[in-house]
Amino acid sequence: MIAITPKIEVPKIEVKDLAKAFGRKKVLAGVSFTVNKGESLVVIGGSGTGKSVLLKNIIGLLRPDKGTIRIDGEDTTRFAGSARDTVMRKFGYLFQGGALFDSLPIWENVAFGLIQADGMERDKAKEIALTKLQSVGLDKEVGALFPAELSGGMQKRVALARAIARDPEIIFFDEPTTGLDPIMADVINGLIVKASKDLGATTITITHDMASVRKVADNVAMLYEGKLIWQGTVKAMEKSGNPFVEQFIHGRAEGPIAIKLQDH
Repeated sequence: MIAITPKIEVPKIEVKDLAKAFGRKKVLAGVSFTVNKGESLVVIGGSGTGKSVLLKNIIGLLRPDKGTIRIDGEDTTRFAGSARDTVMRKFGYLFQGGALFDSLPIWENVAFGLIQADGMERDKAKEIALTKLQSVGLDKEVGALFPAELSGGMQKRVALARAIARDPEIIFFDEPTTGLDPIMADVINGLIVKASKDLGATTITITHDMASVRKVADNVAMLYEGKLIWQGTVKAMEKSGNPFVEQFIHGRAEGPIAIKLQDH
């Protein structure tokens, strides 16, 4: 009888001993974690703890000083040129603040990657863009408007439509609910969950918003002073017993996380 060796799933994203400094300031100091295909990881932590720097290293906008980043088992840390372009094709990114182009109509904002990176014909790219706008609850007519004509919540929806326009395998969400009222934030969180599941995408979200964490996360990791000091499921987070996690998720001023106050 022939024994069948079970297939071991390769993590979609594997980060090991990642380090990044700017001058003397160490922002990341040996960060390690994995995210499997289709999973949603949320990274929490205070302002300035390196959450955005972490995402930018993984996606290749920054180059780490040390450590490895594997996407589908491939070490992409030193990729350049066409090899990097191939990996980048797997990613969608919702930037903090939306980062829409003010001078372009909404449809062209959504279709930007399709046109500029994929070389798609404008008519076809526009058709896809309008479909993606509808998938985030916006009418096709919105495509003809400009970012300045939209509310903050509508701009976030456009940014989400752009992030999913190329049907990415991996999506990064950088503070997706910042600046939104609680109701609109919940709408955006719901759209993030729906869009990710529709695509079967693997996602990493960074946020301060605990309502977002509880709605979108499968797993949570807390970043503090350049290191991940706790990782676990959302359910485990609620009773982690970790004083840093407890202070952060309950928004307490008192605790081990030191808040530096400056006189103005």
